[in-house]
Amino acid sequence: MNTEAMYESLGVSAEVYAYGEAILDGLKARFAKIDETAEYNQCKVLRAMQKNRVNATHFAATTGYGYNDAGRDNLERVYADCFHTEAALVRPQITCGTHALTVALSANLLPGDELLSPVGAPYDTLEEVIGIRESTCSLKEYGVRYAQVELLPDGRPWKSPRCTSNYPAIEKAINARTKLVTIQRSKGYATRPTFSVQQIGELIAFVKRVKPDAICMVDNCYGEFVETIEPSDVGADLIVGSLIKNPGGGLAPIGGYICGRADLVERCAYRLSAPGLGQEVGANLGLMPAFYQGFFLAPTVTAGALKGAIFAANVYERLGFRCIPDGSASRHDIIQAVELGSAAGMVAFCKGIQAAAPVDSYVDPVPWAMPGYDSEVIMAAGAFVQGSSIELSADGPIRPPYAVYFQGGLTWYHAKLGILMSLQKMVDAGLVTLKGDIR
Repeated sequence: MNTEAMYESLGVSAEVYAYGEAILDGLKARFAKIDETAEYNQCKVLRAMQKNRVNATHFAATTGYGYNDAGRDNLERVYADCFHTEAALVRPQITCGTHALTVALSANLLPGDELLSPVGAPYDTLEEVIGIRESTCSLKEYGVRYAQVELLPDGRPWKSPRCTSNYPAIEKAINARTKLVTIQRSKGYATRPTFSVQQIGELIAFVKRVKPDAICMVDNCYGEFVETIEPSDVGADLIVGSLIKNPGGGLAPIGGYICGRADLVERCAYRLSAPGLGQEVGANLGLMPAFYQGFFLAPTVTAGALKGAIFAANVYERLGFRCIPDGSASRHDIIQAVELGSAAGMVAFCKGIQAAAPVDSYVDPVPWAMPGYDSEVIMAAGAFVQGSSIELSADGPIRPPYAVYFQGGLTWYHAKLGILMSLQKMVDAGLVTLKGDIR
C-alpha cells in the first residue's frame, strides 16, 4: 500500500490528497527554514540541560510537601537558563495557561494598582480574571484597575517597526498607578496578527521609556520556540505559558511556567503556594521525566505544528477563505485562524480534525457552553492529554466571523492528515469545491 492509498484508508479522497500534495510542492523552502530554527532551539535546550548537569536522580518522584525536590528545582534552572531569565517557576500545580497568568498577575498587582493592556482585549478566559466580565475573586474585586489601548485597524499598536503612530495613545494611558503592562503574543480568539518577538521588544522599550519601573509581562502561550529568541531576550520582566502547549513537547500532562526577574518570580511562588513557603513546597508527583523529556522535544514538536499551520493557511487561502496569518506571512506562533463564514463550516472543519485524532476519532464535536467563555465553543481535540493544544486540535467560539483556530500536531505528518481530513469534511458537506489548477 502506497502513501496515497494509506491516506485513502483513513478517509482522505484521492482528489483531496492530490490537492494537498500540490500545495506542499511550494512550501519546501519555508519548511527548510523552520527546520533551521528548530535545530538552533534544540541546541539551546540541550545546552541548558547540560549546563545544569541533568541526571537520572532528577527524575525521582516526590510527594507531600516536596521539600528538597532536586529534580523540580533543577528543571526550573534549566528553564531560566534556556529563556535567559534570573529565575523560573515550573510546576504541575499550575493547571493551565490562564492559571499561570492569574498567578503572575495576582502576585504582582496590589489594591490601587492598574493593569494595562496596550494590545487590545485579552484572551476570553482572562476577562473574568481581570473583572472585565464580573466574577468572584477577580482582580477588580481586589481593587486592581484595568485599562486597555485598542489596536489600530491593521491589528497592531504601530504601523511599522519604525513608526510609532499609535504610541501616543499608549503613553497617555500609562499613569502613576500603572504597575504592570501585559502583552499577549498570540491572537487568542481574535483575528489580529500575532506579534513577533522584535515587535514585542519595541513595545517594551517604549513602555520602559515612559515608565521605567513598569513590569512588562508577556503571555507567551503558543509562541515558544517558533523563533530563535523569546520575549525575555528583548526586555520582558516576566514570560508566562502552559506546559500542555509548546514547551511541554506533548509529554507534559499538566503544568505551567513563569520565568523572569527573580523578585517577581518569588512573589509568584508565594501566591501559588503561601507566603513564607514559596518555591520550597510542591511535590513533582513523578512527572519529572515527562517535564524534562517534553522540554527536550519541544523545539522539534513545535516545528511540526508550525509546518501544519502554514500548510493549513495555504490550503484554505487558495480556496478563498481569509486566513490569519495568510499563507505567505512570517510566523510567530503555531495558531492558524481560518474564517469559514458559517457555523456549519466550523463544525465540518472540527469534525475533520477529530476524525484524524488517535483518541476519540469516532466522536463528532458539537458546540457547547465551555467554562470561561461568553459564547458557545466548538472544540476538536482527540488528544492524549485533555486540552493539550500542542496536540492536533481546532476550536473557536460560534460567532461571526466564524473563525476556527487550528493548532498543534505532535508530528508534522499528523498535522498534515488533520488538515486534509478537515478539508475532506468540508468537501463532503458541500461547503468547498476544489479548484482544478492551483499553480
